[in-house]
Amino acid sequence: MVMFWKPKDKEANRYYLLPGMGRSNRRHHKNMFYVAIGVGIFCALVFGTLLFILERR
Repeated sequence: MVMFWKPKDKEANRYYLLPGMGRSNRRHHKNMFYVAIGVGIFCALVFGTLLFILERR
């Protein structure tokens, strides 16, 4: 008798979480992304201000 609610191949439905796929690692990568965006904006402002000051002379 075939039961319809059980998978036919148990190996096909098995999966593994590799290092870096957990919730805490995703949170860490999201935080590092926001830090990188902030540093990029800060560097762009400093560079732009420096160019503005040097061009006014």
